[in-house]
Amino acid sequence: MGNTNVNLAELIGSRICHDLISPIGAITNGLELLDMVGAVQGPEMELISGSVGSAGARIRFFRVAFGSAGEQPLGRAEVAELLKDIERTGRVRVNWFMTEPMPRNQIKLAFLALMCCESAMPMGGEVEIENQGTNWTVTGTADKLNVDNTLWKHVATGRFPNKITPAQVQFALLPETANAMGRRVSVETAATRLVLRF
Repeated sequence: MGNTNVNLAELIGSRICHDLISPIGAITNGLELLDMVGAVQGPEMELISGSVGSAGARIRFFRVAFGSAGEQPLGRAEVAELLKDIERTGRVRVNWFMTEPMPRNQIKLAFLALMCCESAMPMGGEVEIENQGTNWTVTGTADKLNVDNTLWKHVATGRFPNKITPAQVQFALLPETANAMGRRVSVETAATRLVLRF
């Protein structure tokens, strides 16, 4: 894919997320106002507000995972908020073991790795994200994993035998983004456990 392609992908990701965050925020505010005056109540209102909440959570997460990211730090509270939103909208529990702010571009790699794990956990599971020095370990565990070997076997090199689908884009972006940062991805897969290091 090359660095230029990674940069373009990041710029597109940033642009889409930036343009969608405002209208989603406006819809959320509008729903809160409707709720305050009691204009709409019941399951319909819950369905709409739940869906808007999920969309907003995903967009904020995607802005870090797919957007352009520099060295500026992202604090624990902000990361925890993003992960809490993701847990609420999915089946995966996430343990973030860092207490200090971390560089945004490294968190981007961690989020892409989290998405790789998530895709192998159709019934849900747990993901632990740890950092020692500059080295990151993302470990996914689940009773039932659905591991696509053609993806997991080649995520270290970033060269895949088959065409990557939109649902698999994180597998291509992780090694490319890591490579652009001078890092290499390593992978271990077992029956109930996945480990990504970079």
